[in-house]
Amino acid sequence: MSDVIKAAVDALKSRIGDGFDAGTAKFVIDGEGAILIDETGVRAGDEETDVTLTASADTFEAILSGDLNPTSAFMSGKLSVDGDMGLAMKLGSALA
Repeated sequence: MSDVIKAAVDALKSRIGDGFDAGTAKFVIDGEGAILIDETGVRAGDEETDVTLTASADTFEAILSGDLNPTSAFMSGKLSVDGDMGLAMKLGSALA
């Protein structure tokens, strides 16, 4: 697991807590790997999910640090969403 993925998993665990019961989501960080979020918590992995969000490491870091709103990242093309848009919005609210 890359250092970027490990740091992202740790950061998401502090934001999401024990789990995300709205469905399954995956963050794909370009060139680094993927992070799964579901009812059991946050972990590195690349399984099938209800929604997949893809961004660069810089964009993902800016979202986690609060410097970039997930909706703004999506609207500016820095974050792509594939799958359940409603679930993506719920996840974005959890990260904001």
